[in-house]
Amino acid sequence: MIGVDTNILLRYIVKDDAEQYAKAEAFLKARTADDPAFVSLIVLVELTWVLRRLYRYPRAQVHAVLLLIVETAGLVVEDEYFVSMLVGSGVALKDELADHLIVHAAAKAGCAQTLTFDRDAVAAVSGMELLA
Repeated sequence: MIGVDTNILLRYIVKDDAEQYAKAEAFLKARTADDPAFVSLIVLVELTWVLRRLYRYPRAQVHAVLLLIVETAGLVVEDEYFVSMLVGSGVALKDELADHLIVHAAAKAGCAQTLTFDRDAVAAVSGMELLA
């Protein structure tokens, strides 16, 4: 298994650099269930952030990208069950993926709650509490 950085997936998705796209495409198309590429949670968060903020992808398009990543046999996603649940349920379509992953990581570490100043995150993510 070989880990991939965000920019490998970005070049493949946005096709904004022909040379890097060709290399990313060749690498990713060569991946199989027996020889997959590993996509970390940090890569997913950075990918969604860059697609939304820099490339102005609408949420639905980012969600479609996440679905494709989760469903691709040649890609192994860190904490794949949880990410698949988020993406499959549509949570990643309406909320920030990062907020859900922050709470999930804290819960896995034994935290009873996660504190934030982000009111939208508190409203959207169970386990996120406002620090008053």
